[in-house]
Amino acid sequence: MKKRCGWPGTDQLYIDYHDNEWGTPVHDDRKIFEFLLLESAQAGLSWITILRKRENYRQAFDGFDPEKIALYDSKKVEELLQNPGIIRNRKKIESAINNARRFLEVRKEFGSFDKYIWSFTGGCPIVNSWKELKELPAGSPESDKLSKDLKTRGFKFLGSTTCYAHMQATGMVNDHVTCCFRHKQVQA
Repeated sequence: MKKRCGWPGTDQLYIDYHDNEWGTPVHDDRKIFEFLLLESAQAGLSWITILRKRENYRQAFDGFDPEKIALYDSKKVEELLQNPGIIRNRKKIESAINNARRFLEVRKEFGSFDKYIWSFTGGCPIVNSWKELKELPAGSPESDKLSKDLKTRGFKFLGSTTCYAHMQATGMVNDHVTCCFRHKQVQA
């Protein structure tokens, strides 16, 4: 039996996410945007809640295409507010649209969003060596800087804790505990 971080518990969706995605470095702009959208939707909720709704979000938000989402209007917001498959919070939905527009601005400025966001870790994952889950922080100096810069650029619902969760999810930070089989795997 594989030794893994304790947080997925016995939920197979959580286990699959842990074993196949969490902590794996992501450099695809569309995938980075997907995680930004989902992480901002998660604010104040559990991640498993969002994971269970992920495919609904994919369908509701045009496959996480920032170009399409940036064009959403008030009619589309009202449509999304009626969708039981996603978190029906007006501010979160409006922030997803706003963040798509800001995302495109950053991508235009830097050539890719990947280049921009990974600059906060020097282009390489930060590899931590936590022995127990209780050691994992809720934020870092890097997530503080990222959040502050995103806010300056007009992004919403992306505070330091949310940015740190994004960094963990997209492999900017390797926070798998050292005894977890994924710790060494994502480093390679």
